[in-house]
Amino acid sequence: MRETRALYRPPYHGAVVFDLDDEELALLQSAFDLARHGDVAQLLPLVKAGLPVNLTNGTGDTLLLLAAYHDHPDLVSALLAHGADTARVNDRGQTALAAAVFRRSTAGVQALLQSGADPALGERSAYAIATFFDLPDMLALLGSSTDHQKP
Repeated sequence: MRETRALYRPPYHGAVVFDLDDEELALLQSAFDLARHGDVAQLLPLVKAGLPVNLTNGTGDTLLLLAAYHDHPDLVSALLAHGADTARVNDRGQTALAAAVFRRSTAGVQALLQSGADPALGERSAYAIATFFDLPDMLALLGSSTDHQKP
């Protein structure tokens, strides 16, 4: 009997458990590495072939969040074009937009905002990150002053 492992978690519904063998699990886990490295050429065909664009790892990080955090705006845009959810929040209260703000990725922030990302979403929201790290250029991109932040 194969071991059952949790890998993908839809938002707000707990873990969905898939019966995966080691090869399948390795393929899915490699998608997170591709996102970290910004490898559009290898990751996008997987998404087009059915890999969930909102694939989520054990700490709630999505492909989009990892691409944003590692400052890969081309991959951020490509994932958004394939339906990546800008409202996903990881286990640390971070969103892809907050990650892009932290990295001061103008292109990533603009792509996420154009796709409807909420700068106030998450415990560590984009507003909170820009304020905490004193990033006035990012606050200007977010189009806000500190009085619009979530407490």
